[in-house]
Amino acid sequence: MNNASILKEIIEQRRSVFPKDYTDAEIPQEVLEEILNAATLAPNHKRTKPWRFKIFKGEEKAQLASEMQAIYKATTPEPLFLEKKYNDIGFKINKANVVVSIVVNFSGMVPEWEEIAATSMAVQNMYLTCTANNIGCYWSSPKIVDELKNSLTIEENQKCLGLFYMGEV
Repeated sequence: MNNASILKEIIEQRRSVFPKDYTDAEIPQEVLEEILNAATLAPNHKRTKPWRFKIFKGEEKAQLASEMQAIYKATTPEPLFLEKKYNDIGFKINKANVVVSIVVNFSGMVPEWEEIAATSMAVQNMYLTCTANNIGCYWSSPKIVDELKNSLTIEENQKCLGLFYMGEV
């Protein structure tokens, strides 16, 4: 099979796989590094490399789940608060083996949309590399990620675009 056929097959197989379908197996460190390295190969105008990723595993991941649940509870008016959604936030994060925050860094050198596009291409590279390694993944962009500025140490020229969940399937 030639490279074009292999690439076409990976693209055709790429899909979002949600944490409920992940096993408890740990993603090998070398596979995780391969996924993140693929992200850094995304094209970006003027080589600004606008993506910023923070990896959450283990205790840090559990803290992220608790923080996001607390944010949901604090920012949702009581009549709109759903216990199921509150529980789902914690379940998804805790069920994933790895959660990666997706942050774009606006350099001011190019239009902001170009840096968002480059960051999105970096995430697509992560999706494709996950697919090639039989790792389930999906990109979630809940509104409450805007409240994670402190825990993600997001600077004024940055914006969190969501979270990337990964797990063995």
